[in-house]
Amino acid sequence: MIERLAETIEKYWGYKEFRPLQKEAMEHLCNRRDVIVVLPTGGGKSLCFQVPAVNSPGLAVVVSPLISLMKDQVDALTECGVPAARIDSSLTPEEREKALELIRCRQLKLLYMSPERLVSDSFIKFLQKLDLSFIAIDEAHCISMWGHDFRPEYRQLGSLRKIFPNVPIGAYTATATEQVRHDIAAQLSLNDPGMLVGSFDRPNLIYKVQAKNRVAKQVCEVIDRHRDESGIVYCIRRKDVEEMAKDLTAKGLRVAPYHAGLPDEVRKKNQDDFLNENVDIIVATIAFGMGIDKSNVRYVIHAGMPKSLEHYQQESGRAGRDGLEAECCLFYSGGDYASWKSMMRDMDPKAMEIAVAKLGRMYSYCTEGVCRRKAILNYFGQSLDKGECGACDICLGEVDSMDGALVIAQKILSCVLRLGQRFGGGYTALVLTGSRDQRILENGHDNLTTYGLLRDYDSRAVQGWIEQLVGQGFLEKTGEYNVLVVTIEGRRLLKSEAVPRLLCPAKKPERERKAKVVTDSWQGVDKGLFDALRKVRATLARERGVPAFVIFGDAALRDMARKRPSTLQRFLDVKGVGQTKATQYGRIMTESIRAYCSECSVEMDLTVLD
Repeated sequence: MIERLAETIEKYWGYKEFRPLQKEAMEHLCNRRDVIVVLPTGGGKSLCFQVPAVNSPGLAVVVSPLISLMKDQVDALTECGVPAARIDSSLTPEEREKALELIRCRQLKLLYMSPERLVSDSFIKFLQKLDLSFIAIDEAHCISMWGHDFRPEYRQLGSLRKIFPNVPIGAYTATATEQVRHDIAAQLSLNDPGMLVGSFDRPNLIYKVQAKNRVAKQVCEVIDRHRDESGIVYCIRRKDVEEMAKDLTAKGLRVAPYHAGLPDEVRKKNQDDFLNENVDIIVATIAFGMGIDKSNVRYVIHAGMPKSLEHYQQESGRAGRDGLEAECCLFYSGGDYASWKSMMRDMDPKAMEIAVAKLGRMYSYCTEGVCRRKAILNYFGQSLDKGECGACDICLGEVDSMDGALVIAQKILSCVLRLGQRFGGGYTALVLTGSRDQRILENGHDNLTTYGLLRDYDSRAVQGWIEQLVGQGFLEKTGEYNVLVVTIEGRRLLKSEAVPRLLCPAKKPERERKAKVVTDSWQGVDKGLFDALRKVRATLARERGVPAFVIFGDAALRDMARKRPSTLQRFLDVKGVGQTKATQYGRIMTESIRAYCSECSVEMDLTVLD
């Protein structure tokens, strides 16, 4: 069986080896056993059910929450030579009938549809007449109230076990805590499912976190490092999206906004423009999430703090799905915490309790100053198997620990107490830095013993340390106005019985330290050839009417620019090139490589050890 699966994955997808847990996940379905698979975004989760579908008799039904996601998956499968179709509301009656006819004639291996359509009476009756190999539920965390993106329509899938008692069910997600995994199994009535949980680590992602300080400027600095590359900028509110999109457009960047307040046709157009690389940057709320299956997103920026680590993992995971390096930058403030908390007021009390706890963990991630990768993995019950990740701002030395952090923290906490624990972080920072703000003078707080104790520092830096002390549990924010209160742990700190860690930007070294994942991914790649092949790919994509990454991912292009194949046989050695794509595009790509190498006097047919 393993040999057959290996042959299939190489023939259609051009991969010569399995990624972690893929083989085990495929075997479960082929052996007709229920399975729950948790793999990080970009971990090859979709192949876990696509490859068994090709190797199993009958039709595999795949449940997906969004039309855009279904379309991308079907387009990608078709390009690989795998017979697949979707049935959704965007199809014309003729397109829908064509898909149904292919099903009747048993010419399909995979059928994608929404949960609502799958459990409709008419479609259930239709499917009961067919030989189903299995049912795969993508984005399965949507079925759990404990998940980060619960969707009531997914609960209807609980009826599938009764309707199809002998059909194996696979549930797939990139983000699920242990609690969510058990809830998925219960809601779907799975029979002794195989539980395969991969590492939540994404070693190709470089994580960076900064306190907000003129956030539009901070966002632009990240974009400048990725000119002409695809990226996503997440904002908390719709108005923030509009403002950020306007600011970036004014700088001559190719930008489109995306949020739930836009008309459906505008949202669809903007998303398609991003997928088809008519724009480089999409500025969005969390409404722009699961539907994005674009493999060559090179950076994800959060211009505001996400509301949970699950959301952050999912959203930042939109970057680097092709396995190549990508940058994930998060800019936060205490105001973000307050904004999310305010938006949670109307929630059910139990749901609000869960949401606020998740928000608190997210805030701690931003402020506690430990290796970002370790913090994410710890949240999901996993650990990092090395001391430093070498790919986050902490481990790359982009932030420094403040000397004298204990004394600074004691001054801050003393000031909070002197202010009667009646003011927020911004006001407290102004008092500590000796501001002559009218409110301070009117309140007589310029006469406090703590007034001006930190006048050698910028008020924004002091406010950042206040936020860090909140995140580390020495202070907490209470009430509608986020008034600062010293905690029990904070009182221990005042007695020097606890030690905080306060961070500040590191002084720029003469030579910037680069993450190893960046240098490794470009090893041996001719960048000029890579850029030339990107242009060829763009032309092919326009002709085919599909996104560029569906033709070839960036990883495949870099491997072409590394190996520089001159023949079709050599072309098949490129990672991500299967037989169908070699037949379709091999000639034009090898001719382009040959022309470039001839013009630049570059050697071809390099043997590269993987």
